[in-house]
Amino acid sequence: MDHDRDGQDALRVALDDVRRLLTGLRLGGLEGWIRPLGGDAPADAPQAAVPPAEDLQCVPDREVLEEEVSPLLPGPPPGGEAEAASEPEPPPQPGADPAAALEAIREDLGDCTRCRLHIERGLLVFGEGSPRASLVFVGEGPGFEEDRQGRPFVGKAGKLLEKMIHALGLWREGVYICNVVKCRPPKNRTPSPDEIAVCSPFLLRQLEAIRPQVICALGACAAQTLLESSQPISAIRKNIHRWRGIPLAATYHPAYLLRNPAQKAAVWKDLLEVRKFLI
Repeated sequence: MDHDRDGQDALRVALDDVRRLLTGLRLGGLEGWIRPLGGDAPADAPQAAVPPAEDLQCVPDREVLEEEVSPLLPGPPPGGEAEAASEPEPPPQPGADPAAALEAIREDLGDCTRCRLHIERGLLVFGEGSPRASLVFVGEGPGFEEDRQGRPFVGKAGKLLEKMIHALGLWREGVYICNVVKCRPPKNRTPSPDEIAVCSPFLLRQLEAIRPQVICALGACAAQTLLESSQPISAIRKNIHRWRGIPLAATYHPAYLLRNPAQKAAVWKDLLEVRKFLI
């Protein structure tokens, strides 16, 4: 019996290695459908491969005219693992209903006029996804399409984010996606400190309601806001941090990646660090 169990364990390890290899090949531009690590895809799910990645500045999910550039690397880049923070994770609050908590936060936000961003906005973009998500992505703010549809990350950068999510073996509906500010800044400028100060408390309440296994900050604005740091994203992404006990990884914003594919290997490395907290 022990011998059979050892054989089964070895088979599981081998299958995990194959899945990781296939994910790397998909990132490297392999044509055709490869199922994500999480299991069978929904019948209507998009068949996508993950393209490049990069972003030295935090930018909203704005309209990006550049064409996506196919990745050149077939698998994870070399490099050491990010340092793990030693801050202990607080125990989850028993009996909490994240869906109800998110609904209450949305009601509190209302038809917000707390800062100047409401003046030119189309639709307020609260966030969407699973209230019990194990992974939360945090961006900077809505772009043109988001302002029009009232949903986060639905432009070209949003399509790339979905491919990044698929590479982690997940689906968009299974994660939660939100932004630092809920209204589109005029001309897609970076939100000002006073606008962030007014809006970010709602983001923090969202994260507390969900309490995922890991948070992924997309770009400098999200990372700096959550970590209360002034460091550039290129420095922040080198380590795993903690936000109120929850592991936080930072990487470049998808909108920047579409214009600057040179850091695609760095972003894949960041995604691998995120995935460690999901296994």
